Amino acid sequence: MAKKKQPLTYTLPDEFQAFDFAQDLVAWYDSQKRDLPWRINKDPYRIWVSEIMLQQTRVETVKPYYHNFMDKFPTVQALADAPEDEVLKAWEGLGYYSRARNLQAAAREVKEQYGGIVPDTPEEIAKLKGVGPYTAGAILSIAYNKPEPAVDGNVMRVFSRLLLMEDDIAKPATRIKLEHLVRQTIPVGRAGDFNQAIMELGALVCLPKNPQCLTCPVFDYCLARKEGVQEELPVKGKAKPPRPVQLVAAVVRKGSELLIRKRPEQGLLANLWEFPIFEVKGQGDETAVLLESLEQEHGIEVEVLDQLTLVQHTFSHLHWEVSVYLCDYLGGEDTSTRGRFVTQEQLAEFAFPNVQTKIMEALKQKEAEATLL
Repeated sequence: MAKKKQPLTYTLPDEFQAFDFAQDLVAWYDSQKRDLPWRINKDPYRIWVSEIMLQQTRVETVKPYYHNFMDKFPTVQALADAPEDEVLKAWEGLGYYSRARNLQAAAREVKEQYGGIVPDTPEEIAKLKGVGPYTAGAILSIAYNKPEPAVDGNVMRVFSRLLLMEDDIAKPATRIKLEHLVRQTIPVGRAGDFNQAIMELGALVCLPKNPQCLTCPVFDYCLARKEGVQEELPVKGKAKPPRPVQLVAAVVRKGSELLIRKRPEQGLLANLWEFPIFEVKGQGDETAVLLESLEQEHGIEVEVLDQLTLVQHTFSHLHWEVSVYLCDYLGGEDTSTRGRFVTQEQLAEFAFPNVQTKIMEALKQKEAEATLL
């Protein structure tokens, strides 16, 4: 009979307990922590929203969005009941829009299954849409003071240096290992403060480049610093470069109105609005693709005038290069169910992804230049 596989265990260096690493770190956090809007109380909903917004987004960028979002949707119930278009509009400019859709879907789960109270167990909170191990750990520790690790990129960098770990942090096994190690350091009764302290250390002191070792409150514990290799860590395998995609977009004018359309309910940038945009495959002619696609998908004919701008935008897995053309409407009825003509003033009512706001900026600049002639 095969032996039952034992779970992996990882042990911290003895000095982490002997000299109370956690106490030194939390004491520094108590005196140096930043004044951030999601730290004003322990409301699990407020903390949840902040953690989702902060994924792959800088703190200073998030602040105004967070204030606006909480004004519009102050409770789980308010977010669950809001029209999706309003939620996407409040998220406009933050990018990674699936975060907003998943957050609202999970808010509806909380309303329906938990009476509007964010669950406080690892098993329940992990079932919510868009809530991964890091977000679950952050909410449970910060809002409910549960001794759960919250391991993000900052934490992986800090602990890789502290423990002189050469494991590739891009690998799932490394995250699991770090979760084991962080869990061992969480002090009784200060779980939330401890997790935030590690994040704060990574954001303010243990920087990706030029770490400020001389001002580090846990300088004496850092094995990488002792070896002089702190800037060589963490080890991170290179991700695949984003796949290039050539596209063409049309700004179609019909008198004082412009043609916009809603993207499909599934897939990249789902349910956001856009000026019609189409992929150019192979060595296809851009204007020919534009004319044919507008006729096939919208049932309209246009005259292509001139190129308005060239927009580039990189997603995690794709790099878009979009040639944008100004067009005049000639005739036909829009046969699509997704398109509509709106005034430029009305554009502000719709949620557009960043690549489309770049097109709007180019259009405004062209019109401003035209008025000067």
